[in-house]
Amino acid sequence: MGETKSLAVVGGGQMGSGIAQLGAMHGLRVWLLDTDPAALSKATQSISSSLQRFVSKGQLSQAARTEALKRIECTLNIEDLRSADFIVEAIVESEDVKKKLLIELDKIAKSSAILASNTSSISITRLATATSRPSQVIGMHFMNPPPVMKLVEIIRGADTSDETFHATKALAERFRKTVICSRDYSGFIVNRILMPMINEAFFTLYTGVATKEDIDTGMKLGTNQPMGPLELADFIGLDVCLSIMKVLHTGLGDSKYAPCPLLVQYVDAGRVGRKCGVGVYDYRKPSPRL
Repeated sequence: MGETKSLAVVGGGQMGSGIAQLGAMHGLRVWLLDTDPAALSKATQSISSSLQRFVSKGQLSQAARTEALKRIECTLNIEDLRSADFIVEAIVESEDVKKKLLIELDKIAKSSAILASNTSSISITRLATATSRPSQVIGMHFMNPPPVMKLVEIIRGADTSDETFHATKALAERFRKTVICSRDYSGFIVNRILMPMINEAFFTLYTGVATKEDIDTGMKLGTNQPMGPLELADFIGLDVCLSIMKVLHTGLGDSKYAPCPLLVQYVDAGRVGRKCGVGVYDYRKPSPRL
């Protein structure tokens, strides 16, 4: 496999654009693929302003920012990823949708390419079955936002080879991340612990134990967390939290992972958090009074 020199990222959302940015900042040639031109346009703006923040903080020179931006090529065409050494998918958290994409990637990617999934909860072993190269499929779960958060969770599927694992770990370390390794069980490490806590915070709100503000203040000041669980859920996306709880509930079979009805209701109502302007909290600017 050798050293990774080029990276392809599928999915131009917050995670995908952040992973693409990391690759470009650390000298890789990067392709960023999305089927939506508007998503790519938004991703380009997001990467540009994120890199500028690194410059403002003195963590990156202006010249390095310019070079990083030049290394990223946005594309709508999956064929452009043929020569990538390492491909990370960062699309919607759905096993069926991810498998469909992996089938397509497996067809076009060069034989030595590693196919990594940024899934935060779905079985890598099952995703790998969609390909003809299960030994080269691995979980590489970045935290949000990827350029800032220092952790990468690596998950080996049943057939992931040592070579694939070492290449993935080397890439994460090149990105200056701390690596933790999880076995391939639903939710891995971080979300197996985090999501039930967020779900319990919803139950605490649902049963009227306390206000949302007091729940978040209690956890921030009582356990030294930078964000309360409900605020964090809004940041992650309530739809993402719900889909992970469903994966935990199905995969581990314990009723303690059943999603809180209030979380389900918010998602049904389209109140999915910061990205749409309203979740547990309302982030919309009040309209000016006439």
